[in-house]
Parts: sequence; structure tokens; C-alpha cells
Amino acid sequence: MSIDSSEAETEADHPAARATELATELGEVITELPAYQDFLEAKEAVESDEEIQEEVREFEQLREEFMLARQTGDATNEDLRELQEAQQELHDIPEMAEFQAAQNRLELSLQELNETISAPLEVDFGGKAGGCCED
Repeated sequence: MSIDSSEAETEADHPAARATELATELGEVITELPAYQDFLEAKEAVESDEEIQEEVREFEQLREEFMLARQTGDATNEDLRELQEAQQELHDIPEMAEFQAAQNRLELSLQELNETISAPLEVDFGGKAGGCCED
């Protein structure tokens, strides 16, 4: 009895297929988390408010102009202050503040999940990696 190479490949690919299946399942479960639901609601509130969207467009334009000025060496401290004030005004809008808070809560939840997933791997992705070129 010989093992068909396609059967052997299927058996070898099983852990990868299972990991993909579990990742898909995890993604689906994440959409049910309160942090994700809160994020979606806050995002919708921001995206559906035309006044907020106009403020966002104005801020993005100001930021783009500042970045270009900075690249050419023409940005001033006053330009930076103006950009920071515009950003603060945007963040002071209650819907935008809630959106940012919801986004932060979701990111924290995802970070905790990532740490849980990474724990059995015993790899510190933030640490220094060894290699042949190190002194």
C-alpha cells in the first residue's frame, strides 16, 4: 500500500488548514465582542454625521499641508500649533471622542487576544532577535 502524494500533502497541510479555520472562527467571534460592537456603533455615528466629516476633511487638508511644509523645511511652530489645535477641536467633538475611546478599547481587546495566541509560541516579537550578524 502506497500513500498517494496528494494524501500526504493533505495530511501535512492539516495543521495549516486547522489554523486557518480557527483564525476564521476567531474573527467571527471577535465581531460579537461588546468592544467590537461599540466600535462599529461609534464609527457609524462619526461616518454618518456630515458636520464631523467636514471637520475631518478640513483637518486632513491642514495635516497634509503641514507635512508638505515640513518636508520642504517651511513648517513653523505656528503651523504646528494650528494643526494641534485643529486636532484637539476634532477630538473634542463628543462623537469623535467616543469613537476614539471605542477604538482604543477594541485595540486593547485585540492586543490581549494576540498575547494569548502568542504565549504558547514562546517568541517575544518585541524583543531582540538573534542572528549570525550580531556582535
